[in-house]
Amino acid sequence: QVQLVESGGGLVQPGGSLRLSCAASGISFSDYHMGWYRQAPGKQRELVARILVSGTTQYADSVKGRFAISRDYSKNTIYLQMNSLKPEDTAVYYCLGARGGLEYWGQGTQVTVSS
Repeated sequence: QVQLVESGGGLVQPGGSLRLSCAASGISFSDYHMGWYRQAPGKQRELVARILVSGTTQYADSVKGRFAISRDYSKNTIYLQMNSLKPEDTAVYYCLGARGGLEYWGQGTQVTVSS
């Protein structure tokens, strides 16, 4: 059974930091491209960052220089370090694992940036 379990969300003040984690099980982790997406109320889900099997990373323009994605093969886990958070970063953040035509999503974790 494939599971992607996110954690680390919460309430943070503008300018603060959070680190999200996504633990994967039931997949050959090293064979999957992994990514973080987010969905704000009333908006479509959008790509935040992804890390490919090759190790290449890609970021949405809105988070470049503030967010960093990484993966730990020993823990089958990816991370999203989020710094200099802004109110517009408020959303539910989802983890995605993709390989060929297969996609697996986590249940999401809420991030709220507010004073």
